[in-house]
Amino acid sequence: MTSNTAQQDAAVADKAILANSAYADGRHLAARQSIYQWQQPQYDLPGVIVEELADTSGTVIDVGCGNGKFVSRLHHDRPDLQIIGMDISAGILADVAKPVLVADAQALPFADDSADAVLALHMLYHVSDITSTIEELARVLRPGGVLIASTNSDTDKRELDQLWAKAAGDVLGIPEGPARVSLSSRFSLEKARGYLGTAFKDVQVRELPGIIEITDPAPIVAHLASYEAWAAQCGVPFHETVSRAAEIAAATIDARGFFKITCLGGILVCQL
Repeated sequence: MTSNTAQQDAAVADKAILANSAYADGRHLAARQSIYQWQQPQYDLPGVIVEELADTSGTVIDVGCGNGKFVSRLHHDRPDLQIIGMDISAGILADVAKPVLVADAQALPFADDSADAVLALHMLYHVSDITSTIEELARVLRPGGVLIASTNSDTDKRELDQLWAKAAGDVLGIPEGPARVSLSSRFSLEKARGYLGTAFKDVQVRELPGIIEITDPAPIVAHLASYEAWAAQCGVPFHETVSRAAEIAAATIDARGFFKITCLGGILVCQL
């Protein structure tokens, strides 16, 4: 691991960056989520979670619930459940359906065996100690409870990684610039089963592959710009690189008719 990658990984799990910048509100998260509207096939991820909780009753805790996309759907589709949203950022919880609380996933303010299901959706790569956090998630689950986690593959959106490296190289005047910050690499789909298997006997993986073809560079620019909280770890002028990436994406769309992005995410359903 290069020192640059180590610094990026540390920043991805930095509580101050997460609470006060990256997720101070829902703006950046929404930009990353919005790009999936062009994906084929389409996945109704909140609907997938509802399906996975079909046999669950009682209390469901959404740890790292962000802007409440899954909390809202569960309130609508499963009003019989007690849904609790939790995040490290108070700001991003402003519009999330209550009850919610501000807390750290590494020290959950819940008693042992107090939840029937726990959600950890695209968030375990943000904790500094992944293994102990998974143990903490398992601690609050009742016997027979379920943990549903999600993350992306190491190969997810590789075209955006290549676009960033090219744009960064152009800005720096070198053939290829530094890699962009990867949020999911610390807990990627390839690593997730191993991590979760330390606390859960049964881990089932459901892969969600897809292709995004975009004919307007704006969503690509918004996605790349949503990493602004980690600009200091990029090793390249951030806004200049985003601007150069926009130019390259626009040229690609002009030449090919679209910009193609290959996606691979996954849901992991875990039983104690």
